[in-house]
Amino acid sequence: MAETSYAIALGSNRRHGRHGAPKGVVRAAIAGLSELGRIDAASGIRATPALGPAGRSFANAVAILATDLAPDALLDALKRIERDFGRRRGRRWGARVLDLDIILWSEGAWGGPGPIIPHPHYRERDFVLVPLAQIAPGWRDPLTGATVRQLLARLTRPAPAHR
Repeated sequence: MAETSYAIALGSNRRHGRHGAPKGVVRAAIAGLSELGRIDAASGIRATPALGPAGRSFANAVAILATDLAPDALLDALKRIERDFGRRRGRRWGARVLDLDIILWSEGAWGGPGPIIPHPHYRERDFVLVPLAQIAPGWRDPLTGATVRQLLARLTRPAPAHR
């Protein structure tokens, strides 16, 4: 496969023996992604409140990875990196050392096998859209046609006042 780009969301809310606090885990994971291709951009790492019953706040970032891996092969590689960092399968919203998700792909949508791209929930998650907008504000959602900047504006726009 020819080289394409992916937006990869990274998150952590548990310490790691070697990398320390979640921010250090995310920093190390961004470096680890370079084993799969070239890191073209990486957002800043931001602290975000816990989502669901995870209990602990997260460190989140997004990286743009250029690689020749197809989406299904990339998903397998990301799951391997998660395991290398000590992630174990468990409850869906639980605490985790590392979470890696494919958010967008430069070739558009992918419905399987493997991942669903774009990620089905990224449009509702400011912890993905804020760092993604830092590094790829003009990337268009292949399903809606909206840019990341527009999606973030829609998500963060104040609700209209009711009369």
